[in-house]
Amino acid sequence: MNEILTASTMWMIPAQNQSWVSEFILLGFSSDPTTNSILFVVFLPIYLSSVLGNGLIIMLVCLDTQLHTPMYFFLCILSLLDMSYVTTTMPQMLVHLLAHSQTISFAGCWMQMYMFSALGITESTLFVVMAYDRYVAICYPLRYTVILNWGLCIWLGAGTWACGFFSSLLHAFFTMNLPYCGPNRVNHYFCEGPSVRSLACMDTHVIELVDLVLSVFVVVTPISLIVASYIRIAMAILKIKSMQARCKAFSTCASHLTVVTFFYAPCTYIYMRPNSSYSPERDKQISLFYNVFTALLNPVVYSLRNKDIKRAFLKVMGHGRV
Repeated sequence: MNEILTASTMWMIPAQNQSWVSEFILLGFSSDPTTNSILFVVFLPIYLSSVLGNGLIIMLVCLDTQLHTPMYFFLCILSLLDMSYVTTTMPQMLVHLLAHSQTISFAGCWMQMYMFSALGITESTLFVVMAYDRYVAICYPLRYTVILNWGLCIWLGAGTWACGFFSSLLHAFFTMNLPYCGPNRVNHYFCEGPSVRSLACMDTHVIELVDLVLSVFVVVTPISLIVASYIRIAMAILKIKSMQARCKAFSTCASHLTVVTFFYAPCTYIYMRPNSSYSPERDKQISLFYNVFTALLNPVVYSLRNKDIKRAFLKVMGHGRV
């Protein structure tokens, strides 16, 4: 009887104490102080430029009434997502580059993982909505404002956030509910799911299967829908007789396709590749593309290639001088 009770008590320990680890150590990119100082000088301007660039787009869309259209409404949401997305990881990484301690609490790690995943899934879903926006604009130009009325736009915008924050609960819950009894050194610059999960004191094949199913939902399904939308868009553009109108239609899709490629290419590699090819050092570098550089790239692509954004910027600057 005592043996049965003892075995029962031992089985319950992980359930009562979700982890024996109270904090994690984020190893970052290097342990050399000089290298970290150089990285700080490189990444600080990138982070500030990302926040300022995306903030500028949000401000222009809000201030200029001519930008109050579905396309710029979704672009505004994308900029807000990018600002939030990069802020979940970069400020802490910058602090760790200069600080002697690179620790993060268990709760802080859970929250960072959840927010990063939630914002990433939300952005992935938003790209599908933006592809649908381009599909309606090019294939049904005369009915564009009727089909994409403000009521539907608000529902689509809210739906992307709800989808992201709900789906991320599964990923964060299953990963952080694993028993962590040491070591606690995460070979990454933030609490990224696979890197943290590799430290669990139990077999994680079931959790990895759940993550794979979730990855199919948030990566493969959106990519398939975007490709389907652009096949229809390409067919509609090829039917346009005017070469000038055809080029204009293609140019309206170029910005979206550029940011979609830079976002999904590294995401597909990180979350859809087999576990046998897992490489912490390579994954850290690749994650910079869909986390840091995509947030910096989006405002550059949409401002340099977009006449409406340029016009709105000059208009705001003109009012400022007055």
